[in-house]
Amino acid sequence: MDQTSLLIVLTAALITPLAMARFKLTILPTAVVEILVGILLGPSLFNIVHTNSTLSLLSNTGVIFLLFLSGMEIDFSLFNRRQRPQTPLAAKVAGQASKYSPVFLAISSYVAVIGCSLILGFLCQWTGIFKDPWLAAIIFMTISLGIVIATLKEKELLSKPFGQTVLLIAALGEIIPLFALTIYASIFGSDSQSLWLILLVFAAAALLFRRFKPFFNFFDRINKSTTQLDIRLAFFLIFSLVVIAESVGAEGILGAFVAGIVMKLLQPHEDTKVRLDAIGYGFFIPIFFMMSGIELNLKTLLADPATLLLIPIFFGAYLVSKFAVFPILRLRFKTKNALAGTAISATTITMVLAVLQVAKTMKVVTAQQSGAFLLAAILTCVLGPLLFNTSYSAEAEDLQRTTVHFIGTNLFTVPVAQQLAKEWYDVKMYTDKPENYKTYNSEINVELLDSLEVSAAEKVAAFDADIVVLGHFNADKNYELAKAAKAYGVRRVIARFEDRNVLNEHEDELTDLGIEVYNTPNVNIAMLRSLVEAPTTLRLLTSSTSVVYEVALRNRRYTDQEIRSLPFIADITISQIFRAGKFIRPTGTTVLKMNDRIIFTSSPETAREIRQNLGILN
Repeated sequence: MDQTSLLIVLTAALITPLAMARFKLTILPTAVVEILVGILLGPSLFNIVHTNSTLSLLSNTGVIFLLFLSGMEIDFSLFNRRQRPQTPLAAKVAGQASKYSPVFLAISSYVAVIGCSLILGFLCQWTGIFKDPWLAAIIFMTISLGIVIATLKEKELLSKPFGQTVLLIAALGEIIPLFALTIYASIFGSDSQSLWLILLVFAAAALLFRRFKPFFNFFDRINKSTTQLDIRLAFFLIFSLVVIAESVGAEGILGAFVAGIVMKLLQPHEDTKVRLDAIGYGFFIPIFFMMSGIELNLKTLLADPATLLLIPIFFGAYLVSKFAVFPILRLRFKTKNALAGTAISATTITMVLAVLQVAKTMKVVTAQQSGAFLLAAILTCVLGPLLFNTSYSAEAEDLQRTTVHFIGTNLFTVPVAQQLAKEWYDVKMYTDKPENYKTYNSEINVELLDSLEVSAAEKVAAFDADIVVLGHFNADKNYELAKAAKAYGVRRVIARFEDRNVLNEHEDELTDLGIEVYNTPNVNIAMLRSLVEAPTTLRLLTSSTSVVYEVALRNRRYTDQEIRSLPFIADITISQIFRAGKFIRPTGTTVLKMNDRIIFTSSPETAREIRQNLGILN
């Protein structure tokens, strides 16, 4: 019977995402659908799966693995203190940025959530709805980090200030309740031990981190498919810290979460996280979510009038506890986006399940109350993503184009500037010659400089750009301006040198500074040689309908995918991949990796969308 129930659960875990894809069910997170499927399979409806020792063991492992992966999702770089800008341009950009940083907004929002949750917890005690205000407050302040991350990834928002803010709120909504639950269980648990012993969990984590950090690179060198040392290390960390946590009277899920943080700090390769995700979300975690639904008996719960009353009350409490997030997000973001952020922050399921699991062990929650808390949490996971997807729209700061400034307006630079202006670039040109200004100002945005001195360029903000192209004929002036632009903080500086003597004298210096140089005769020679040896390639380079582009792959959605499985592969041709200092000749089975530089050809319209999709940090 145990094997039959397990087979049914695994079959349902396989069919569920296939059915969601087939019927395009995207408004509900997979975790919520899996709980609903568990409800259907359990005593609530079909009653074909029953709890047994095997499923309980796999379910407990699932919640441990889920908290471990949640710990690995924390981006600690977001908590770093802002460094003082090192260049004038960085200082100017920092001065123009909003005074409300994602960290400030997130911490302020979650402090408000804690305050609201405590008020609601004691309100529940005062009204007799739930006798333990502390446990109720812990449940109300939880946020589902997994659902928030999945939703933000779908919208490509993890690298945006809005996405970072909401992600930090969700991270706090998983970290703080977890620690609060541990303290609660240590104080009120029947077999609790001294609270200070919990510090041993963190001492063990620090020891494991210090012990394995020097050897992590060594593991990487000897790792192979038959050993999978990084995965073995992950399981060692998980169960070491889970055992230590339970031994000192803390909850095992705390140990699992801390193990995830240790693994994150060890900075594993993206491949390692992908394989751990595959193990967790491919096997253990779906069983945990489905068993959470199977263990619910809606027939019994809904037959009790008290439970029917509790569900809307708890659902309202989940929403009200997060309502204070709205005015804080409104300080920086649009009203609709503040509403969207508040809605997605109200979603909760993962930590509610964990808290209820501990509460049942401590016998401080009834089956009716537990069911009402869980069903209300499921409703937040339905409403939250739905409101988010219908409310969110891009912020103005997220739609800024790449700024390109040309110093030097002539027959070589104007056509390039005109073509870039038609794409996702904000182009401006500068010249010191009045006749050129009169000639080209009607064709493209040109500003007249007093001179080619560095002070004149800085006066009109010519260096306030992502890319500065120095296309003037005067090589000495280009050399001076290139160095000044780089010192000012311009990310990319491209300088033209027609005088080979000047280029030969300064080329090494410019290269060391990261300045890109070109010489028109060399370019012409290369183009003529291409015309002789590879006429088709030259036609490709000069075509107005199909152009060569390059993009660095930053979007995790497309990492570890074969090229042939890319959804837009029919619209582009990938000619080269530059990875770890080497060129790779791609085939349909070539697997893309994070930070690959992909060289491809396509139409300008297609390239704009693809570069945005592949290049966005997600």
